[in-house]
Formats: sequence, structure tokens, C-alpha cells
Amino acid sequence: MRFTHIETVINETGGIVQIHLLKQIMIDAIEHNLKTGITLLASLSQEQYCDTSVKPYHSSIGSHMRHILDIFDCVFCGLESGYVDLTARKRNQSVENNPVLCIRYFEDTLEKLHALKGENLDRIIDVSDDLGLGIVTTKYTLAAVLIQAHSHAMHHFASLGYIVTNLGLELPNDSFGFNPTTPRKIA
Repeated sequence: MRFTHIETVINETGGIVQIHLLKQIMIDAIEHNLKTGITLLASLSQEQYCDTSVKPYHSSIGSHMRHILDIFDCVFCGLESGYVDLTARKRNQSVENNPVLCIRYFEDTLEKLHALKGENLDRIIDVSDDLGLGIVTTKYTLAAVLIQAHSHAMHHFASLGYIVTNLGLELPNDSFGFNPTTPRKIA
């Protein structure tokens, strides 16, 4: 799913149409990638989902999936107050250890994402995170924090690609874990 025509459309339209188009593209892109996560989960056994044998970090597919969704959850939990705390992750061990619960978490995340279609993505919110030397709070737009959550998910999908491949399993598709801007070598 590529939207190479967007710049032309945006330049030839204005105002409400432009905002609606950008919002739809953003939500569609995030939805597309999250659904790829569900596809991966649906192909795994409980044992594969929880396997921590892959070096060097010994993290499971479940721990990455739960972490990805926790970031989105922080965004959704902070919308009403206008304050998103990315350190306030729930870290639900049940989700991390049960692929069926994780699929439900994905579905809940997608439902909340769809609810944003009526939101102003240019709305300014405060976002806090611990960058390693303490908690920092700064201003974001809602769109910016969604882009960050999506990029974060793609980063973890790349890590999951490494784990999945080392477990001898198949990825859901050839683009799993690749950011669209990542150059690919042609064999």
C-alpha cells in the first residue's frame, strides 16, 4: 500500500479535504501494519509465542507484541487529559504469555485507532518518556505521537523478524519489519 499520489492531491486541494486525507492515510497505514502483527500471531503456537531461546536478548515474540501495543495504549489512555506518559505501560504478563489475549489487545487497539478518525490530529498534547537520564516532557501533536508509536512498532517488527527467522518460522510477508523508506538490496 503506497500513497505516492498524496503530494499531488494535497497540492491541488486544501483545508478540510487535505486534513481528512492525511488522517485517513495515517490511520490506514497504522492499521495495515498492526493487522500484519495479527497475521503473525495467528500462525504461532503457544510455545512459539513464548519461546525465549533466540540470542542475544532472549526475548519472546509475546514480549515484543505486548510492548508494541502498550505504547499505543499509553497514547489512548492520555488522550482525554492531553497528557501521554510513555513510561506508564501496563506490561500485562497475561498478554505477553497468551497469543489469543494478544490478538484481542491488537483488536482493541485497532478499535481505538478507528475512533480517532473524528479527532483533531493537530491537537497539541504533552508527552513524557524516560530517555535514559530521567523523564522528559515535551509538546507533540496527536499525529506526531501516533507516528512515533507506529515507527516504534515497525522497529519491533524488525526485531521480531530476527526472532521469527531464527525460530525457523515464516514471516507474514516480505515487508514485515521494513520501514517503507528502508533501501532493499536486489539479489
